[in-house]
Formats: sequence, C-alpha cells, structure tokens
Amino acid sequence: MATPGRAPLPNAAPATVPPTPALLLAMLQVSSHVSDLIFSPGSHPHVEVSGQLVPVKMPGMSVLSPGDTQRIAQELIGENKQAIATLQNQGSCDISYSLPGTARFRVNVFVQRGSHAIVMRVIPKSIPTFDELKLPQELAHIADIKNGIVLVTGPTGSGKSSTLAAILDRINETKAYHILTIEDPVEFMHRHKRSIVHQRELHSDTPSFALALRAALRQAPKVILVGEMRDKETIEIALEAAETGHLVLSTLHTTDASKTVERIIGVFPLTEQHTIRNRFAKSFRYIVSQRLLPRKGGAGRVAAIEILKSTIRTREYLDKGEVEGKSLLDAMRDGDTEGMQHFDGEIERLIRTELIDYDTAMAYATNPGNLRLQLGDLGLDLPPLPVEKAAPAAKPKQDAELEIE
Repeated sequence: MATPGRAPLPNAAPATVPPTPALLLAMLQVSSHVSDLIFSPGSHPHVEVSGQLVPVKMPGMSVLSPGDTQRIAQELIGENKQAIATLQNQGSCDISYSLPGTARFRVNVFVQRGSHAIVMRVIPKSIPTFDELKLPQELAHIADIKNGIVLVTGPTGSGKSSTLAAILDRINETKAYHILTIEDPVEFMHRHKRSIVHQRELHSDTPSFALALRAALRQAPKVILVGEMRDKETIEIALEAAETGHLVLSTLHTTDASKTVERIIGVFPLTEQHTIRNRFAKSFRYIVSQRLLPRKGGAGRVAAIEILKSTIRTREYLDKGEVEGKSLLDAMRDGDTEGMQHFDGEIERLIRTELIDYDTAMAYATNPGNLRLQLGDLGLDLPPLPVEKAAPAAKPKQDAELEIE
C-alpha cells in the first residue's frame, strides 16, 4: 500500500470491479444530480446526490478492496509524475480527469490506514449562468468592478466554484480584458469571448499559488482568479494585486463574512494585523458566503447566500473591528437597499416561500433563536427550544483552600 515516504501505486491487484471509465459512467447514471463520487476500501462505491450518500451496487461486484481502490487511483493518475510524487511525499494529490464527451472531474486521491481512497467532484460540462444558479442580481455588478478583492466563501461542496465561474463568464462576455486564472486543478474551461482567458493549473503549469500570483503581476491581466487563499504569502500578494489596479477573485473555506475577515487577519502576526485590517478594509469589494440547504421534500438543494458589500459603514467596521451594535451582521441587516443580505434573512425567505422546512432552517441558521422569533407570525406548531441544564452548584471551598488562593 502507498504511504507517505514510500513508492505510491505499485502494480495493483487484479481487477474485481469494471474498468474505471465504465464504473464512472455507471455511477453517473444513478441520478442527474450526482455531485461527488467516493471510493473507499471495505465499502461499495458511493455517489452524493443532493447532499446524501447513495451506494452503487453492480451485479457481481462486492465491496471495494484496497487493491481495487489502488487500481482506480492508478488509472486516474496515469503518467502524471508530479501527482505520483505528491501522493508519495504528502499522502494526497489533486488532479483533473475527463471522460471524453461525458464529464470532467476534480479528483483527490489520498492515503488512509495504509490504503487509497478517492473523492471525485463532478464538474458541469458547461459554465453555469446567473439564471441557472439563481444568483442575486447584485452579484452581476462584480463584472463592472475595476479593482479590489471579491471573495466567495463556504464549506466544501457549497457551490463556490460554480458561482465564481458564472461571475468570470459574465466578465468574459461583457469586457475586453485579459483574464488569468490559477487553479488546483482547472475546473471550468473558459473559452475566449470578448476577453482573453489564460488558465494555469497548479503543479503542471506552476509550483504554487504564490509564485503564479506574483508572476501574474507581470502578465498584464485585468482580472486574476486565485483558486484558494491558502496561506499568508498568497493573501499578501493578492492584496498587493488589488491595490495596484487588478480585480482579484478567490475563495475561502469560511462560514460567513465575519469569519472570513477573522481568517484573513488571523493569518498574519499580531504586529501586522492592524495594517492588514486597514489594507483589506480598503481593498475588499464583496464577500459572498454560501450554504446549500436541502429542499423541502428532498428534491435537490437550494442556496442561501450572504452578501457583504464595501460601503463606508462596512469599511469602518472592518477597519476598527466589530463591537456590540456595530457588527458586519448589523450592516448586512440594514443594507438591503444597497444589495446586502444575511443568512438568516435568506433562510427566513426560503421558509416563507416553502422551499425548505423548519428543521432544515434551524439546522443551518446562524442564530436559530432569533430566526424562530421572526417566524412567529406564521403560526407554525414549533417544538420548544431545548432547555440548557443548569450547571451543578460549585462545592464550597474549605477555608484552607481560600487562604491558598
């Protein structure tokens, strides 16, 4: 078995499952809403459909063995020497894989308990539009921004890449720009429209986000898309790019606007945080956070989107720090006329339009108690809120203990 520090992917065991292309095709046919394919030793192959895992059982095929997942990994990686070396040295690697004419995938192969496991994200064949994603029209204004930073955040699988692809495609259709993307791996394939689009892939085209981003400053792009803000150096160069007249688009794995600011600032040492906070306050244009919620009745998922926009008020709160009554959430609640919206307000709207149910709303809400109060006029038969048990009374301290303290 391949483990970090050992040669990965030796000759795989004889096949006990169909060839990888045939297996992938069979898994994709489970549903038109398959988002991920998962291969793990000791289990049947699984697909994720609308946020739920579904096993894929084929005639004559038992659960996957370590040899099976090793062979699948070998066929996916092929002759990609960089990916093989990364898997050997770091225990995981990211690659892209295509089924010609059918689908493309973003693939992560990793080692767990001495054997290989694989997660494949399905990349739509066409770039989604604003209407298809039902994105707020406020986000269309991003195409007209000349410089600054736009961040799309959310957990894995929340649709960040699709939203960014739709925004980039809008720019490509409406502006005659040079657009440069740095991705790991390249997902949506953008063809030249009014703009020229160059897409660089980590490892095959460049060794790191930071190096590619620094080089981009000499390649005359108007728009730079960075797949992910992973480290201090990447964030620092992205700030520099935004300050020197570029529009920088990127993602972060954070849950909302406030957590995004904390993550950006927290990457830097305490001695630099005040300066970075001031620079980021001046450079950011939008922070868009996403959550995908199960639809009522189980028919797919619907997005709840939070939008923080750069205004005099939000820049002040970001620069000086949030305090009671002067938080970014307060600004979003009051900023609907400026195109801002917050998660709980959107979740309330989804309940009122009967797209999600009450339990789902409470599970995904930022503040379930406040959301419950907002829904009071609906007359729902709501279960009582859980009552926290009182902490046991502290045992009185002896005089000797008090004297020692």
